[in-house]
Amino acid sequence: MVSHKAPLAVTCGEPAGIGPDITLLAWCARKELGLPAFYVRADPGFLARRAKRLGLDVPVQAVEPEEASGYFGKCLPVVPTGQALDDCPGMEKRETAENVIASIRESVADIKNGRAAGIVTNPINKSALYGAGFRFPGHTEYLGHLAEEMWSEGPCKPVMMIAGPELMVVPVTIHIALKEVPAALTEELIVETARITARDLVGRFGFEKPRLALCGLNPHAGEGGAMGTEEQTVIEPAIAALRAEGIDATGPHPADTLFHPEARKAYDCVLGMYHDQVLVPAKTIGFDDSVNVTLGLPFVRTSPDHGTAYPLAGTGTARADSLAAAVRMAAVLANPGSV
Repeated sequence: MVSHKAPLAVTCGEPAGIGPDITLLAWCARKELGLPAFYVRADPGFLARRAKRLGLDVPVQAVEPEEASGYFGKCLPVVPTGQALDDCPGMEKRETAENVIASIRESVADIKNGRAAGIVTNPINKSALYGAGFRFPGHTEYLGHLAEEMWSEGPCKPVMMIAGPELMVVPVTIHIALKEVPAALTEELIVETARITARDLVGRFGFEKPRLALCGLNPHAGEGGAMGTEEQTVIEPAIAALRAEGIDATGPHPADTLFHPEARKAYDCVLGMYHDQVLVPAKTIGFDDSVNVTLGLPFVRTSPDHGTAYPLAGTGTARADSLAAAVRMAAVLANPGSV
């Protein structure tokens, strides 16, 4: 059971990327950004060295999770994880992979044990982790695995949402090649993804009856079968099944006319059939203030809506806006009304 006073756990993500930078910057601007208490799962010495490189006055204090809230106002609380790391921004090193994986796993364990309210993850580079036995396409799938392992409540279906002030989107298929999407797209997958989305929009975000708009797969939503039949054979039956369950689902809509301001008034969340179909408009409309939220988990997880940005790491030019938005959203989702 998560305590309402428990802090959030933040992971540094890829040490050579901008995760450490924006974490330090967010703590420095914690008052202006309105951030709740959090601690970082990382090597304290590494973060102190990155702060010095960036010219930031950040006192780093090694703590236990339950001590973090008391320290947050005067120093950056860090819960030590893994071995000591060298500060090498922009230089990916395979030996740091264990630290990255451990920070995620241990943060989720903190939530399970009531020591953290939720987890905010900084960007990782999956290819850098594969040599350490990481076998998941991304954060989303790994968190689903940890939920099944630690909560023991049966299969867990994590769903990726990008949530911004002006647009919320969910891709039905996520980290797979575009050529694999038609075969992976099934009525059952669409229905399950939409169910989880609708449930968490009600339970976590407070919508009374969320309106879901589902994209077609093909140009012009197939144009009545002239440009593909997946709309007729897969997507339309899924929408009919959702409506039969009382879920407000419409479509299939042509994606190219679904994201302008007037169209966005007609729905609360868009479900796209593949990753870029909905993440491109979501990131275009709200790059700095959109947040990656994982639905379908027994705990709260958010993340900045960007990657590792190796060229910016250690230069002082990265911005903490998206991380700050992710921290604020995690606090609200974990403890509604507390922030």
